[in-house]
Amino acid sequence: MKTSRAKVRLASVAGLAAVGLVLTGCSAGGSANTDAAKSGQDSRGPITYVQGKDNSNVVRPLIEKWNAAHPDEKVTFKEQSDQADQQHDDLVQHFQAKDENYDVVDVDVVWTAEFAAKSWLTPLTGEMKIDTSKLLPSTVKTATYNDTLYAAPQTSDGGLLYYRKDLVKTPPTTWDEMMQDCSIAKDAGIGCYAGQFAKYEGLTVNASEAINGAGGSILGKDGAPDVDTTAAKAGLQNLVDAFKDGNIPAEAITYQEEQGRTAFENGKLLFLRNWPYVYNLAKTDGSSKVKDTFGIAPLPGKDGVGASTLGGHNAAISVYSKHKATAHDFLEFLISNDTQKFFATQGSLAPVVGDLYTDSELTAKLPYLPTLLKSIESAEPRPVTPFYPAVTKAIQDNSYAALKGSKSVDEAVKDMQAALESATSSGN
Repeated sequence: MKTSRAKVRLASVAGLAAVGLVLTGCSAGGSANTDAAKSGQDSRGPITYVQGKDNSNVVRPLIEKWNAAHPDEKVTFKEQSDQADQQHDDLVQHFQAKDENYDVVDVDVVWTAEFAAKSWLTPLTGEMKIDTSKLLPSTVKTATYNDTLYAAPQTSDGGLLYYRKDLVKTPPTTWDEMMQDCSIAKDAGIGCYAGQFAKYEGLTVNASEAINGAGGSILGKDGAPDVDTTAAKAGLQNLVDAFKDGNIPAEAITYQEEQGRTAFENGKLLFLRNWPYVYNLAKTDGSSKVKDTFGIAPLPGKDGVGASTLGGHNAAISVYSKHKATAHDFLEFLISNDTQKFFATQGSLAPVVGDLYTDSELTAKLPYLPTLLKSIESAEPRPVTPFYPAVTKAIQDNSYAALKGSKSVDEAVKDMQAALESATSSGN
């Protein structure tokens, strides 16, 4: 959920790990937006691309490359803040204003259904259709609402375990093994484990991964809330206990992605749960104390590899864009092999093109790619619902209360179940 395109993606990407809850929302635009979506599909000209802060300098070089090849269809980059909630609200405000200058917008995977349900995104059908055959199926699902593709998967994401390979020769494969290794951290005078535990989207990700990794779930296979179970309680209890005994440092209750990354790079943590973007920065930051001493492994679960939350960002065409033909071609440019390779090498962003995970040139530069693919393949998708804000709030509020000790795990899970039932039945 936060900071470079990757970090921003993270910050927002964080979300509920659960099987596909599909709720039907009411269109905010009706026939007027249907007409708007069809308008401009044959028109070409300058467009604007809107995305969060480009701290890893991924977007600007790509736009320069596009503009050099398309002098009559230049793309202008509208850079948002590095805060996911602010990005979301900015997009909503411009959609509501029917702004023609927000042509192609970068949307977190958990926003796609919300924006599609409100008829703000152009369906990628007919003349707007893109080729998704080479893309990871899981990424295509995140861009699909009510069986219609509304966006081009642009980057994927999966949680990874960063560890100090100079202190731990073999990374833990289960949660219990990792907790046992915390004695090594104590002997070294550093913290053991951290993730993202501040009260924001990142906590939804971490709580969901803990619950799923312990064999529980947020939603059942039928899409109904099913978190009030023994397994789910055990997963949340793992985090609560780790805070109580100090295996998770007390200050980690304030951590978002960047605070955890900084602590790990400063040599203050043995293990860190974070996203792929950390790899490039931990290797290249001049201040990183671990650039030659860290490794990457899949997240640990109850009996082996845990369940990461599937993250990522999609690129969509606003229904109010006047130059949709250019916007369509720009989407194709974003999912091209060359662009996807640049995303990976420049920003440690997870490609959406499946073949790139076994590309010899790319894996030579980014040896973590096979591990990342395992994370993505074992990841739990988040619900496709226009009511996601209410769903994630239910998880954040109650998980945070349990971590802070203001609710017992039993109380937190029961309250979470009730809040999820309210959110998914009324859409509030």
